[in-house]
This record gives sequence, structure tokens and C-alpha cells, in this order.
Amino acid sequence: MPTINLTELAKPEVLTLLKGIRRGIEKESLRVTPEGELAHSEHPTGLGSALTHECITTDFSEALLEFITPPVATPEQALEKLDQIHRYTYSQIGDERLWVNSMPGRLGRDEDIPVGEYGSSHSGTMKTIYRRGLGLRYGRAMQTIAGIHYNFSLPDTFWQWLQEKEGNNEALGDFKTRRYFDLIRNFRRHYWLLIYLFGAAPAVCGTFVQDREHKLEPFDGDGRSLYAPQATSLRMGDLGYTSDAQKSLIVCYNDLPSYLTTLCAAISKPYPPYHELGVKDANGDYQQLSTGLLQIENEFYSPIRPKNVAGMGETALSALDARGVEYIEVRCLDLNPFVPLGLDAPQMRFIDAFLLHCLLSDSPLSDDADYRAIQQNQERIVYRGRDPQVQLIHNGGESKLTDWANDLLDEITPIARLLDDAWEEKEYQRAVDAQRDKIAGNTPTPAAHMLAEMHEHGQTFFQWAQAKAEQHRQYFRERPLSDVEQAEYQRLAKESLQKQKEVEAADSGSFEDFLGQYYAQYVFCQRGL
Repeated sequence: MPTINLTELAKPEVLTLLKGIRRGIEKESLRVTPEGELAHSEHPTGLGSALTHECITTDFSEALLEFITPPVATPEQALEKLDQIHRYTYSQIGDERLWVNSMPGRLGRDEDIPVGEYGSSHSGTMKTIYRRGLGLRYGRAMQTIAGIHYNFSLPDTFWQWLQEKEGNNEALGDFKTRRYFDLIRNFRRHYWLLIYLFGAAPAVCGTFVQDREHKLEPFDGDGRSLYAPQATSLRMGDLGYTSDAQKSLIVCYNDLPSYLTTLCAAISKPYPPYHELGVKDANGDYQQLSTGLLQIENEFYSPIRPKNVAGMGETALSALDARGVEYIEVRCLDLNPFVPLGLDAPQMRFIDAFLLHCLLSDSPLSDDADYRAIQQNQERIVYRGRDPQVQLIHNGGESKLTDWANDLLDEITPIARLLDDAWEEKEYQRAVDAQRDKIAGNTPTPAAHMLAEMHEHGQTFFQWAQAKAEQHRQYFRERPLSDVEQAEYQRLAKESLQKQKEVEAADSGSFEDFLGQYYAQYVFCQRGL
């Protein structure tokens, strides 16, 4: 049940506060050649510095672009910015394409996948070594999987109102942090629904699992494509962002101190298999940043993260410890290959309502049983989520997925209506209704739609994905930016290159000293270990 009566939220003066919600998008896409092979070219100069550009960078690989939008008031504003970034990027990458699926196509040899380069500064060097470490620990192919991160925050005016309604006397920052963790715990219990509704990775190119254990089967009898017949998002399963090493890591989301402590322990304590590899290789070159279970907190693959903006050289955990949670980052979303930007406004509106539901519903503290249920539900939804009979662990027993999903939508619906009332529209309700149609089987999920098209056209995963990439390339190239917009993105690129030079010029001391000072920040959160 909601922590407050929703009728309180329906008052005009409170509805206005909901218009202060901000959301931003971080979207990854691989650069590929016209033949669909992974691009081995350097990060294009016209895109600026991957170290310092405010909206265009790279993730793991030099070929894995990441586009970042600022926090804005409406889904349309975020999508408009993302659209501009795509159109500018296509003006700078020649005949290359952006791969529109989360799962990659043909990557070639694992060791040939280019790791991101960020210049000669200490901070840039650290970013590159961190990526070498990821490749060493998990393989580079896994790191080329792309996704969308959705950043969400509520305005301080809303938090002040909620705090008053709850009769809470904490400092506002402490109250926000505690309530964001309430949201996070409920999100973790329910994010299987997002994977079911928006999962778009039921199949992979056969080369992706070459020499790896897997439980996939040939698609249409063709070993060039592998799939799980009822899968939703293989990206969220054991082929993607999971690892045997991290399965031993139980991170506590009951409060900020527990979260900091458990992650710091994973960073600070040597992990024997990684310790045996060593920080440096036989030639004395860095191959990973440390020998901890995690090199830094970003290595922990979670479907949601509490966040605060970290300054240059500041760890993400230090930022949280110093200033609390300012926003949350949803990380379980696949690229939707059916829309050029990878997501659309209805999906964003549903996520907004979903997250607000997670905040306003009772959120008990988690225990070991809760943690295990979340893990098992994720595995079931990844591989069997589209099975009409699949059961999920719920309230100590099991519930049919469709029953639980409909119950959640029933609870989300009044929140969607409140958001519609705030904006004087009906789009949030329509977004929820569209998801109800998926659960009822009236419209296909992205995963089902993808497999149906592959079968209908007799295409392999690679062929289907390559065709979609070409379609979206034409969509963006047929709509070039205006001269004014193009000049603005060129200015941002040039400024970022200059900023990188300034960062490099400002460095002092050795890289080893820089790294030591960086890791010294983790001492603050080892309290109680």
C-alpha cells in the first residue's frame, strides 16, 4: 500500500510538484562497418574527447559510443536531444553504422576488440586500465553489449512536501537518501516486469557464444543464430552482465551506510583469482587497476544504482557519502531495435509511473530470502519470461507472472492518472494500457516481435539486426541538423578536446601516486568492516 493516500497527491498544488520530475538518458551503441563488423577505427575527432565531452563519450570499447542527455522536464525533450546527438554523430562517422541491438553482431577475436582510449592524463589512463581489467576478468566480448540507462529524480519541493506529510524531522538530504533507497528496494523486487515488457534480446549471433558454455538452441535449425524460445533479455542473464565472481557479492540496499560498506569491502579486499593475475602483466604494464573483487564500484553489475554527480577524481561512493542520493539510474533496459532512438516516450512514461509506484509503496527492509528471490526471478524472466505458465517467487510462495504483472499495473494505474492530471493529458494512462496489452497477448513484446520477424523473413539474428541498423541509419541521415545545430555540436567537440588538453597539462606527480590517492578515498566507508 502507498505510504500516503494518493488523494493527497491529487491536490492541484501537489500535482504541480510532479511536473518537477527530471529524467535523462544514457544510450550505448556500437559503431560497425557497412558489412556489420565491429569498427576498429579510433573515436572520431569530430565527436570530440571521450574524456570530457558532455554528451558524447565511449563506454568499454573505442567502438562503443555512449550518448548522454541532460536531466529534462519531459520525455520529448530528452528524446529530442538524443535525436540531435544521433544526427550529428552520423555526420561524423562516414559510412559506419550504429548497431541498434543490445547484443552485438560479429566481433572477431576477443583480443582484437579495441578498448576505449582517453588520452595521457592520469584520469584518462585510469579509465583505459579499468577497461583492460574488465576485459581480463570477463572477456571483451561481454563488454560490447549495449543498453540504456535511465536517470530519474524528483525535485526538492516534492521531497519537502513528502517529508512534511510523513512528519519526518531529518535533514532533507538524509530523508531523500533514505526514501530513494526505499524506491530502490521495491525496484529490485519488481524490475522483472521491465525486463518482460521491454526485453529485446532473445537471440544472439552464434559467434558470440563460441567456446562458451550456454543453454541456447539453434534458431530455425540454423546454428548461425542461437536463442531461448521464451527468452526476453539474454543481456540480463549469464551471457551478459553477470559473473560467477560477483554472485558471491551481496550488496545491502537497506540504507546508505550498508550499501557503502558492502561495496567498499568488495573493492578493498583482494580477490584470490584476480590477485593471482596481478595488477601488471609480464611486461610491467597495468592490466587491471587492483586485485579486488571490484576494481571500482562501477564494476558491480546492478539493475539500479543510487547516484550523485562525482567530481573529477572523486569516487562515486565518496560523492554518495558526502552528499547523499540525488537521483537513481535504471540499468536493466535493452535497446529497442524497432525505434530509431532505442526507446520512445510511452516507454519513458511507463518507467516514470513505475518508479513513482516503487517510491510510494511500502518497502520493507531486505533479507537473504528477499535477495535470493530477486536473483531467481531475474533468471526465470530472462530465459522463460514469455512462457504463459511461468511462475515467479512472490511473498514466500509463487505467483503466475501474468497475475502478478496485472496486479502491479493495477497499482501503477492511479499513479499514471495523477501524472496525466499534472500535465493535463492522457499519455501516462495510454502508456500503462499499452503494457497491459502485452501481458494479455494482444500485442507482442519486443522480444517476441523480433523472433517473429526473423522467422517470417528467414533471417539470422545478424541479418535481421544489420537490416535494422541500415534502416535507422537512413532515418537519421535523411534528417541532417540545421547549420546552427551542426555548428553548436562542432563547438562542443572542439571545446571538449581543449578541456582534455587542460586536464593533461594540470596533472602532477606519478600515475601511481594518483591511483593511490584515488583508492585512499575508499577508506572512509570501511567503517565497521
